[in-house]
Amino acid sequence: MKKSLSIKVLIFLQVWMIGAISYAQDNIIDEVVWVVGDEPILKSEIEQARLRAQYEGVKFDKDPYCVIPEQMAVQKLFLHQAVIDSIEVSEADVLKQVDRQMNFYIQQIGSKEKLEEYLNQTTTQLREKWREEVRNQMIADEMKRKIVGDIKVTPAQVRRYFSNLPSDSIPYVPTQVEVQIITQEPKIPQEEIERVKARLRDFTERINSGETQFSTLARLYSEDPVSARQGGEMDFMGRGQLVPEFAAVAFNLTDPKKVSKIVETEYGFHIIQLIEKRGDRIKVRHILLKPQISAEEINASTMRLDSIADDIRSGKFSFEAAATYLSSDKNSKNNNGLMPNKNEGTSRFEMQQLPQEIAVVIDKMNIGEISKAFTMINTENQKQECAIVKLKTRIPGHKATITEDYQRLKNVVLEKLQNEKLQKWIAEKQKTTYVRINEKWKNCDFQYPGWIH
Repeated sequence: MKKSLSIKVLIFLQVWMIGAISYAQDNIIDEVVWVVGDEPILKSEIEQARLRAQYEGVKFDKDPYCVIPEQMAVQKLFLHQAVIDSIEVSEADVLKQVDRQMNFYIQQIGSKEKLEEYLNQTTTQLREKWREEVRNQMIADEMKRKIVGDIKVTPAQVRRYFSNLPSDSIPYVPTQVEVQIITQEPKIPQEEIERVKARLRDFTERINSGETQFSTLARLYSEDPVSARQGGEMDFMGRGQLVPEFAAVAFNLTDPKKVSKIVETEYGFHIIQLIEKRGDRIKVRHILLKPQISAEEINASTMRLDSIADDIRSGKFSFEAAATYLSSDKNSKNNNGLMPNKNEGTSRFEMQQLPQEIAVVIDKMNIGEISKAFTMINTENQKQECAIVKLKTRIPGHKATITEDYQRLKNVVLEKLQNEKLQKWIAEKQKTTYVRINEKWKNCDFQYPGWIH
């Protein structure tokens, strides 16, 4: 199963990276087939998206050559409005999402080296290709949230929705679990931290003395793979787009010729150089170095957690107390270690919603059982950490009920109201946005018929 999945992922990645290769092979000239505002949609982009959807197993109710460009056009409407409304997303959040994608593909294929070998590109190059696509999707999603942000759902609306549902339309809720977790980051020896700081101080001296340019050192040594390719240079950022420790130092820089003090963030250690300030936005370059965690420290951390698990099993203290006082997981430690499902607004997860490392461990556990220690990647800061988990509850699959699944039914009603508002917003935007569509696409049965005036 793993092998066939890896092959499917590799084919999908090739389609994603190659883009319009099929047109080159067939000697078909690419062309602009839609224009939304001043943004074009190319025939090759539609074909690329169709192939990607095919390999992802996406099914279309209508002709994909009609559905896909319309989806692209709708996203351009959101992106255009986001510029007007000054909607931004954190560069750190963009990079986290890119890293999540990268880790998924590496896990499926086996290793970073295999991925690079198959696609003949470095992971740095792959991240750079994905970066803009991820940013645009995140900005569009943020614009949608702003449009529907004032919609509220009352208990009466949920009860009315549920009571009006035919019995054969009541949603089926797959098996769900509630999981408690205790995590610990492997201890980084002080000598390793000092090694990283000494290296950054050496970089600072070389830059200040004029021996080497900041951008050169960033390209050679920075462990931020995206900005390193641009000599450490980042886009213009608002204060809220940067992690607080980084922002506090960056926004106090005044001399572009000077290098900042060493800054520690959740990602590692940085030095920063000012490029330009524009009002409340700033453009800087930085070098990131990450302390290395040794196998000995990882083993020591897993042994500590296994010892904690043994003490809980023997009744010395509860899992809840250990999570509160010993866990480093900021999302769960103040809730007795109970993992929150932020997407659902509950503590219940379907198995595929859990981080893969946790899902594998939980799958064969009994209720109340505590796992052995294991390692995982923190999806927020991409650091390796060690964990133990406890399966608190397992709720078998069932038809939804108002008492057991109120939050899920509330989310269904909320999504319905949000979709109605978004559809109305799109219809209004179509009336005021310049749209030009190739004649071959004008007979499409569009979801939003207002494209052709």
